[in-house]
Amino acid sequence: MNDFSKVLIANRGEIAVRVIRAAHDEGLSAVAVYADSDRDAMHVRMADEAYSLGGSTAADSYLLQEKILEAARATGADAIHPGYGFLSENADFARAVVEAGLTWIGPSAEAIERLGDKVSARRLAEKVGAPLAPGTKEPVKSAKEVVRFAEKQGLPIAIKAAFGGGGRGIKVVRDAEEIVELYESAVREATAAFGRGECFIEKFLDAPRHVETQCLADAHGGVVVVSTRDCSLQRRNQKLIEEAPAPFLSRHQQRQLYRASKALMREAGYTGAGTCEFLIGADGTISFLEVNTRLQVEHPVSEEVTGIDLVREQFRIARGERLGYEDPEVRGHSIEFRINGEDAGRNFLPSPGTLERFDLPTGPGVRVDSGVVSGETISGSFDSMIAKLIVTGSDREQALRRARRALAEMHIDGLPTVIPFHRTVIEDPAFAPELAEDHVSQDGKRRPAGAGRHRREPQQFSVHTRWIETEFHNTISPYNALTAHAVPEQPEQREDVVMEVNGKRVTVSLPASLAAGKLATSQQRSKRRRKRTATASAVTGDQLASPMTGTIVKAHAKNGDKVAEGDLILVLEAMKMEQPLTAHKAGKVKGLKAEPGTTVTAGEVLATIE
Repeated sequence: MNDFSKVLIANRGEIAVRVIRAAHDEGLSAVAVYADSDRDAMHVRMADEAYSLGGSTAADSYLLQEKILEAARATGADAIHPGYGFLSENADFARAVVEAGLTWIGPSAEAIERLGDKVSARRLAEKVGAPLAPGTKEPVKSAKEVVRFAEKQGLPIAIKAAFGGGGRGIKVVRDAEEIVELYESAVREATAAFGRGECFIEKFLDAPRHVETQCLADAHGGVVVVSTRDCSLQRRNQKLIEEAPAPFLSRHQQRQLYRASKALMREAGYTGAGTCEFLIGADGTISFLEVNTRLQVEHPVSEEVTGIDLVREQFRIARGERLGYEDPEVRGHSIEFRINGEDAGRNFLPSPGTLERFDLPTGPGVRVDSGVVSGETISGSFDSMIAKLIVTGSDREQALRRARRALAEMHIDGLPTVIPFHRTVIEDPAFAPELAEDHVSQDGKRRPAGAGRHRREPQQFSVHTRWIETEFHNTISPYNALTAHAVPEQPEQREDVVMEVNGKRVTVSLPASLAAGKLATSQQRSKRRRKRTATASAVTGDQLASPMTGTIVKAHAKNGDKVAEGDLILVLEAMKMEQPLTAHKAGKVKGLKAEPGTTVTAGEVLATIE
């Protein structure tokens, strides 16, 4: 029995807050760690103790194993929970935690190596008879190997980071000419997000559903599937909406998913919470995708339909306890909407900014998980997710109707979010056929929701992993900061000031007049935001401007090059996602600012094309 009383959460944002709450429910003390930009973050304030990691990016803070272990030693933590992302699927870190005499709240390093590495997970899936699409047995070493695989198997293919998850480092190739560029991009994204850039190749099933199983396994051989989930609504291979249980599965498909998932968990000697992911083709064919050896972002929907607190189950399993139950009964239906800082009207462009208004919905069946509050800045250095809206009903139709109401109540100002997309898709019969008869045309006749806005009007659930890119007709207006209405900042009688003493965070309460500089700084930031927005709207003609605040990661063109409209000029990165910047017209490139590592602002002119 591994008993522990103080848990360090090696993460930030929403998941750190989620684990802190579960720790407090369990009677445990919680220790937060933070980068410089997160010094005043919600998870830091909620924790019993907080320790500075320094740094401003993931690479120099949350990904540094020794800094996190040092924080555990300094605070007397006896367990570490990694959350998701960052080091959560790093076998070396799991091993180092155990070697330091701490309890690792997750699967063993050996299980992570077997399953977290997608290449070895494929081998294991073959051994237990899980369905599989063709793929490489080892990570590829160059783009040439990718070309050879594509020539043999045909397109489309998927280039995937061998380590990590969350849709990072995944590129789908549909044109042979894109192989080199997409391979290099996948390696860069994987290295930035997980510290390792190895990639493998897999035949990609076109227009598949993405279905997964939430699993729990104890150290005594007990394995259960908590629920299935559907995560098919994605953009750039990253999920936007998830639901449990996965709708519109046959009993045979569900039995296949449960059987393969349990076999994988047992064969790997897995303990803790994990997720087995599958693709389901249009013909019903199931193909194993990967195992995420950690808690998933979408875990709340499984909690809502079973009543199981998955984080507290992780604590129980880490202590060596038995699960003590079989596959739980699933009741009702739950849908999660990821609220990301992205402009849905500009192809989901990552858009950092400050939350000037943050009104959250409440009421029956509504849960919001977040790691921020009004007034906080959403940094471009980390993930774009602001919150998760989880809506539950007695069945899918009731959950959809509640979601419609909850999304109408939710208001965020200060930066663009994907809420307009969620409000739109909840009315689309491809996603919500149950609500298709809710809309009445001007002549009084009922018609499908969204009719006339989309290219087709299916009467059954027909979304798939590329539905947004291929079938959703996006008529959402781009975000316009000039028309946003900020909530005026209210003066306070006292204000908390944060100081660090030997790396430890200390909060001191002072009269507001002594901290008046904070208000001035906020006002200055607001003026700068308005100026940047005006600049962005004024860029026309020959000028090529940055569509977002981000970092240049690659220059594809150079001054003097002749380019055609649509040719790649630069690759920008923000919120852990790469964004290609292409020529808006044909001509010659002049005045190009293209130094990799340079930070640019939205609307900044990077070149002219004459």
